[in-house]
Amino acid sequence: MLPTEWEKKLVDMNVRRLEDNDLLWADYVFISAMSIQNESVKTVLNRCRAIGVKVVAGGPLFTQDREEFSDVDYLVLDEAEITLPLFLDDLQEGRPDHIYTSDKWADVTTTPVPFWDLINMKHYASMNIQYSRGCPFDCEFCNITSLYGRVPRTKSSDQVITELEELYTHGWRGGVFFVDDNFIGNKIKLKTDILPAIIQWMKKRHYPFSIITEASINLADDEDLMRMMVQAQFDTVFVGIESPNEESLHECSKIPNKNRDLIASVRKIQSFGMEVQAGFIVGFDKDPVSIFERMIGFIQESRIATAMVGLLNAPRGTKLYMRLLGENRLVKSVTGDNTDFSMNFIPKMSYEALISGYKKIIETIYSPKYYYARVKQFMRDYQPAQKKIFHARWSHLKAGMKSVFILGLIGKERFYYWRLFFWSLFRRPRLFPLAITLSIYGYHFRKVFEQHFRMIERKDTPDLSHL
Repeated sequence: MLPTEWEKKLVDMNVRRLEDNDLLWADYVFISAMSIQNESVKTVLNRCRAIGVKVVAGGPLFTQDREEFSDVDYLVLDEAEITLPLFLDDLQEGRPDHIYTSDKWADVTTTPVPFWDLINMKHYASMNIQYSRGCPFDCEFCNITSLYGRVPRTKSSDQVITELEELYTHGWRGGVFFVDDNFIGNKIKLKTDILPAIIQWMKKRHYPFSIITEASINLADDEDLMRMMVQAQFDTVFVGIESPNEESLHECSKIPNKNRDLIASVRKIQSFGMEVQAGFIVGFDKDPVSIFERMIGFIQESRIATAMVGLLNAPRGTKLYMRLLGENRLVKSVTGDNTDFSMNFIPKMSYEALISGYKKIIETIYSPKYYYARVKQFMRDYQPAQKKIFHARWSHLKAGMKSVFILGLIGKERFYYWRLFFWSLFRRPRLFPLAITLSIYGYHFRKVFEQHFRMIERKDTPDLSHL
């Protein structure tokens, strides 16, 4: 969306360092970020000030917490399809304003194809496509509706196919992530237009991609939709389960999850050939003291290998934020990371009990005994789409070799690793790459949380100053 005549350089700090030479090279530094990157953003802003380069900032973090970044040179907020052209016009005229905002929703049918030439695709496990913005549900803790609205806005099938084709012509083969916050927000359009177009394109191109997305649990209610998604090479879907406690679901207005057999719904999606990854939250006012054991039991019984559990936080702009503000329970957010033991409000359960229970969940579900049992149970019944083709890359081979050394020879999980290794190799050879991938995921999750645990244990007691 930037002028074609501009010289551009993109630094993704997930894959490489931001060097001073990058900043010295630039006339303007554009920064986009989400709340979890808050601390990193502040470091980058300080470096830009020290060098004297002007900063243009946008994206969810700056849009929702603009007051914290009032000293940024230019804030281009809300949706860039609307506000970025206004900034560029004013910049061309030599009179840019400090802040650009809009209360309108962008027409995503005007959104251009990403300029993929700016990145090195070898650094990535998947490429991203955004098909829709907005979600028809309005969960109390979620800021998606305040950022993008409740009526899903969608691209056309021509746009989606053009973006897939662009990735294909750039040589990409492998995972594609449809990053929509709720891919099935408009089921009718998916079934009559988008999915048929993807299915046809995949067949024409001999199935070069496997696709992952995010969806609400009511996906399990539509067998035709699930069947079509699998035909279109969707093999993984992330679902917000949040809690096995019905009262907590009512509290946070998690409408599609209420009064539902959640485990049966997860199993049904899995039975159609899609791995279910899921998000869970503890810290709701209605959470009983038994929530920690119940969540462990739910995760194990549902066979969700990738279970992401976090502490409840209240992002600015959410209904939860406004409720807690009225109850005088808000405190300053620490990091924006819901997995590092920080909270931005005073919970009903004691903080000590909540943290102790949260640690127990994590230590249990990602312990080798529990994790590998869950993976094996999932893989025993998992039947992926027959058309799926595994595109081996050198990075996959290196990762597999490293897993043999780190997990199979020196890791504390080596007994479980080799059992899964040989079981999948001889009993489910088609799923062998997935078995190694999930083994690496489990190791990664354990290491991440061990770092957090050590951070807390370096203190005599958890830092409760913000509560």
